[in-house]
Amino acid sequence: MGLKLNITATSLLLLLASAAEVACDTIFYVTKYGERADGNTDISQALLKAWGDACSSPVASTVMTPDGTYALGQITIGGPCKAPINFIVQGTVKAPMDTRRFKAEAGWIAFQQIDQFTLSGGGVFDGQGKTVWGTKCPSSAYCNQLPILSSCIYMLMFNFITNSMVKDITSRDSKQFHINLLGCKNLTFYNVVISAPEESLNTDGIHIGRSSGINITDSTIETGDDCVSIGDGSEQINMQRVTCGPGHGISVGSLGKYPNEEPVVGISVKNRTLTNTQNGVRVKTWPASHQGTAYEMHFEDIVMNNVGNPIIIDQEHCPHNQCNLKIPSRIKLSSVSFRNIRGTTSTQVAVKLVCSQGVPCEDVELGDINLKYKGNEGHAMSQCKTIKPNLLGTQLPRTRA
Repeated sequence: MGLKLNITATSLLLLLASAAEVACDTIFYVTKYGERADGNTDISQALLKAWGDACSSPVASTVMTPDGTYALGQITIGGPCKAPINFIVQGTVKAPMDTRRFKAEAGWIAFQQIDQFTLSGGGVFDGQGKTVWGTKCPSSAYCNQLPILSSCIYMLMFNFITNSMVKDITSRDSKQFHINLLGCKNLTFYNVVISAPEESLNTDGIHIGRSSGINITDSTIETGDDCVSIGDGSEQINMQRVTCGPGHGISVGSLGKYPNEEPVVGISVKNRTLTNTQNGVRVKTWPASHQGTAYEMHFEDIVMNNVGNPIIIDQEHCPHNQCNLKIPSRIKLSSVSFRNIRGTTSTQVAVKLVCSQGVPCEDVELGDINLKYKGNEGHAMSQCKTIKPNLLGTQLPRTRA
């Protein structure tokens, strides 16, 4: 309880601090550095100059992109800066259609090594992803343009950002991942809209990796892949009042594919609504995996509207049969709870818990699960393998695999 209160207090302080800074700081307008909002002229150099002047300011400052439409090439916006800094985007910023000259694994816009940073303004980051959706890697001409075939074109990257906030922005039609976090601490996303159609491949909404103290609140995510995906090394991740759908749901993992993955600790997902998603809330690890741990993961007060596979633990996650199911996962899962989850499921097996035979799950709790199956094959049911969960309150009928 103390941790959750601290997270809320921190978020409120960041909101108040960012509002105060905008009211009294020095503003650097990108349009005063020689560029126009004509939708065609690349404003990269003007933005970098405005950022450089603001970042070197000894007092709080703001980089302002006024209302209008701007073209922006691949860019890295970095610190450290001398004082708190804001980036206000009021217009629409468009990504290049052609990404052949993108640097490897750098994404479109990368924010990195900045402390006390706020991104806001009500503006739109438009990835113009419609030209590449439906393309299958690695055989197509589009994928051959990528610097590294296995890498993603991230829309917005946040690398080693601390004590900061992203609020009141929209990420639209990303080519691949919308938002990627790496090495961030105490970063809050508030009133963020992520939008892409269901058919957009590999367009994860927010991916979190090796970051701590991440809060996602009062936001909407509509996309073609995971609404939020959580990778190794993620600690104290808090999500509240977030709507998801379409998409693939909320995922922890897949874990265990690579050596030396860091533990996942302290995941809280509350007051969420998922609608027409392929999955609900899930934890997944690879079989024949490397050793690792994930614990203190809690999913509570969640509404499912026509969701496939609403509740999943899958320690035999093996897409495209590219793994050895005969060797159990070595990721130890413990202290996991699913409480007060209700609504409708589009698949009959509404709860599926498949744990490792090598390191079985411990302390998994199901409480007050009320999911109704919309099909004609019978009632919703649950299925378990290598696990006896703790059952509290209303439960579904259960079959054992």
